[in-house]
Amino acid sequence: MTGVGGGAGAGGVGPNGWKLVWSDEFDGSAIDPKKWEHEVNCWGGGNGEQQCYVADAKNSFVAGGALHLVALKDAPSGVIGGPGNDNTPVTRPYSSARLRTKHLADWKYGRMEAYAKLPWGQGLWPAFWMLPTDEIYGGWAASGEIDIMETVNLMPGANHVVGTLHYGASWPGNVHTGTSYDPPTNTWESFHLYAVEWEEGEMRWFVDGHQYARQNKWNTKSVAFPAPFDQLFHLLLNVAVGGAWPGPPNAQTNFPQEMGVDYVRVYQCAADPVKGHGCGTSDPGVAPL
Repeated sequence: MTGVGGGAGAGGVGPNGWKLVWSDEFDGSAIDPKKWEHEVNCWGGGNGEQQCYVADAKNSFVAGGALHLVALKDAPSGVIGGPGNDNTPVTRPYSSARLRTKHLADWKYGRMEAYAKLPWGQGLWPAFWMLPTDEIYGGWAASGEIDIMETVNLMPGANHVVGTLHYGASWPGNVHTGTSYDPPTNTWESFHLYAVEWEEGEMRWFVDGHQYARQNKWNTKSVAFPAPFDQLFHLLLNVAVGGAWPGPPNAQTNFPQEMGVDYVRVYQCAADPVKGHGCGTSDPGVAPL
């Protein structure tokens, strides 16, 4: 399956005026260190997650033309780490992987998409998302967070994906707005294309080309709209285990579980790369949140 750019190479302009500016097709034999950095910690993401993120080949590797992010039940040990750089050693029930493009590639406005197959079961929390490279407006979530795709506890009868924005003041004064969509086929059985179109003043969410959400109202403390979503953001891919949202795995959760990613692509609007206007495909039937 090709992305919205119709397979246009880097520098080429595809349908709707989208210009491919960055991609990883995962066609090699290893994760490209010029594109991705591993986060390594046992912090739990501030959500009480139960994994240590590691840089081990058993948890993240490229094979068969795809990136594989694997969650294992193997009781890893490491330091807590996280924003406070806590050096306290801990052991967690699960290991997994979290990759990011921070300080390697970031963007303001564009279309970001990933073609991925998701893990399933109680306690699994995969995500494709963005964080600000520099927290210009303050700590999380005053400087924003863009969740392109995340989901929890996928299983028969619960085939939902969620697109969300986090903003407002720094925690605990932050807020979030978003909505969910249930694709017609199971997201853990086949690959689906997850995307966000981000321009000055509006964002739109898609699964397999179907727009299911639109937002054009947000804020951050003491700064005018469209802040905080007017700065450079970088990409993240991860599989979390447990935490406040999904809850812990249960006896029916099978491990290993993995997210497979066939490609990640970033486009910018050739007509207006400064503000991103003119290339989006907005469905007028999708009311803004």
